[in-house]
Amino acid sequence: MNFGSRHPLSRGIKAVLGLSLMSTLPPVEAMESGAAKLDELVVVGTRTPTQISEVPGTVWVVEQEQLVEQVQAGKTLKQALGQLIPGLDVGPQGRTNYGQNMRGRSVLVMIDGVSLNSSRSVSRQFDSIDPFNIERIEVLSGATSLYGGGSTGGIINIITRKGESGGPHFTSQVGATSGFNDSDDLDTRVAQSVSGGTDRIQGRLGVALEKKGGQFDADGDQIKPDITQTDLQYNRSVDVTGNLGIELTSDQRLDITAQYYDSRYDGDRGLYLGEDFDAVTGVDRNAFAIRDGVDFDQEPATERYQVNLNYQAFDVLGHTFYAQAYTRSEEFSFHPFPYVKLNDSGAIRTGSYYSASKQNTDLSGMKLLLEREQDTWRFSYGADYSHETFDATQMLFDFDTAAETGGLVAQEADRVGRYPGITIDTFAPYFQAEKELTANWRISGGVRYERTWVEVDDFVDSDYQVMASQGLIGSAEAVPGGKNDYEEALFNLGTVYDLGGGQQVWANYSQGFELPDPAKFYGQGKYAMTGGEAVLVDSVNVEDSPLQAIKTDQVELGWRNSSEAWDAQVALYYAWSDKALSYDRDTLSVQVNEQKTRDYGVEASAVYRFAEYWEVGGTTHLTRSQQKVDGDWQDRAVTAASLSKVTGHVGWQDRLNQARLQGTRVIPLDDDAGQQIDGYTLFDLTGTRELPFGRLSLGISNLLDEDYSTIWGQRSVIFYSSYGPEEMFDYKGRGRTYTLTYTADY
Repeated sequence: MNFGSRHPLSRGIKAVLGLSLMSTLPPVEAMESGAAKLDELVVVGTRTPTQISEVPGTVWVVEQEQLVEQVQAGKTLKQALGQLIPGLDVGPQGRTNYGQNMRGRSVLVMIDGVSLNSSRSVSRQFDSIDPFNIERIEVLSGATSLYGGGSTGGIINIITRKGESGGPHFTSQVGATSGFNDSDDLDTRVAQSVSGGTDRIQGRLGVALEKKGGQFDADGDQIKPDITQTDLQYNRSVDVTGNLGIELTSDQRLDITAQYYDSRYDGDRGLYLGEDFDAVTGVDRNAFAIRDGVDFDQEPATERYQVNLNYQAFDVLGHTFYAQAYTRSEEFSFHPFPYVKLNDSGAIRTGSYYSASKQNTDLSGMKLLLEREQDTWRFSYGADYSHETFDATQMLFDFDTAAETGGLVAQEADRVGRYPGITIDTFAPYFQAEKELTANWRISGGVRYERTWVEVDDFVDSDYQVMASQGLIGSAEAVPGGKNDYEEALFNLGTVYDLGGGQQVWANYSQGFELPDPAKFYGQGKYAMTGGEAVLVDSVNVEDSPLQAIKTDQVELGWRNSSEAWDAQVALYYAWSDKALSYDRDTLSVQVNEQKTRDYGVEASAVYRFAEYWEVGGTTHLTRSQQKVDGDWQDRAVTAASLSKVTGHVGWQDRLNQARLQGTRVIPLDDDAGQQIDGYTLFDLTGTRELPFGRLSLGISNLLDEDYSTIWGQRSVIFYSSYGPEEMFDYKGRGRTYTLTYTADY
């Protein structure tokens, strides 16, 4: 295989730098549209360009047109991906994407190859970018050993839109969504981009703004805002993404991408919790209401800055050289939450409080890669380095004011620590090789050796910091911090065989791993009171409880086909590990258990074009998650397992018009503890008309106005039931809504 002949410079620049070669994943044909072909140049598990027909794994691409179609039906980014990616769980409606796993395990989410996952596993990876600034999304299903931690279930890499030569080119977009329930039931969005350049320099700047109102269920009742992981009702988001590509010489290129994203509460209505928090304590469960008068000194928000530099040189000692440097800084603020209990006389217990946390992460790093082709071999090798710091505080609010206003007014009284400070350094060299055995058969394999150093600050248990702030104790002894390091060698091996006629079969073995959340793992203590001082008796600390990585092994068999009439892909997988994460419901802390777990299932997609303008298709993910208890396999908790799902669609398109009817069936799930997640079925309808100038789209989401509880709402009841009544956490699904969008390219 000759790199120069298969991948000319101009094509390589567009596909490689545009997709952040250093760490993106391998896309495959867009199964929903059948647009891509098996010889399409893509980025694969070797982290360098290859053709789809050479990929020994289950990979998908969500093209921009597909994503736009879902967004214009009123879906958020995570909901759209849950619809389009077979192995990804359906997406929640609020800010969090907790529990949106792939194949029952965690997902590594990236923007242009820069990880959005952090040591503190806050599930806001999809509250990160507006779809207006997305070119396409590449997905690898299953555990992978080439991209670091967090990818035991798969990888999702979001590719931002890039500039092109010529122009200037402009895109303008306005849109609105409503269910026509009342004046609050209105979301609006506006976006604008400009791009252009010369043969040597290209750039693009895109700005998208969205303002959300209230959300209503199928009965016309406003949905209770999520005060646990925060909500998107009355939210305002701004996404500014810019990039600049420079051809330095005939064989060198530099790409720079910068983003600012801010998504935060921006309203005056919220969840009223009853006077003296009577709705929370159960004194008056009918006191819950959505009212005006919200005034928070710390509002729920996601704020992120990111800069990403990619450099490549096409002839460095016979290699193609890639380098990526990046930095990311983000701040997560949460909704005020009541920690309120009653004493035996029915009065609010001393020590109750109202608080909200703020969590900050800074990440920077570099990735270096060299690739060389020689005869029928291709080699790639390099190293990744990253440095991350984390800290978290908790704002305590004036309790009397909060109780008097039912939680609508939150005035700062003090600020204490929420989690211990964490510093993590990671260094990982890797090597990947590919051998073309025959014209139809090739094998590939590699290894990644990951070394991680974790440093944890001394930290007083957060509950005792609150008590000290309230004057209930004088002081408390800190849980000792410390340093720890661990290492993992992770392997992959795969083979793919071309059957001819647009068909391939493959088999692979791969490994991935994840590190338990150190912020929730450490910093917990048991204390004894001595003269008003809290003396540490026992604790979860670095020396006594070193952090353990959880490794996942996976085997997979698959087949795919791409032809003029139809596209299809199906994979069988089996993943297992010897450890499992669990959460203590009372403390919400992380526990690592020596317990065997497994996930197995089938992931499939097919599209058939049965007439000139028509197509029909669907996806399925049938999966089961189990754990071994006393020698027997039992179903895992519904709070952790993936739910099976089936989707289907029928589409029609001619030169000026297109329409799509789609449906999603989420299959119910229960576990051996008797807990259950109810399933539901939703339908959506979209249509687009090309106008003399621009195009107009209309989407109807939840076409049949289905009344249902979201998956996150049902899980939230299980997680937070010790903090309040079920109705406080059971978040309903949004009823039927209509979205009208106008877009003009000029």
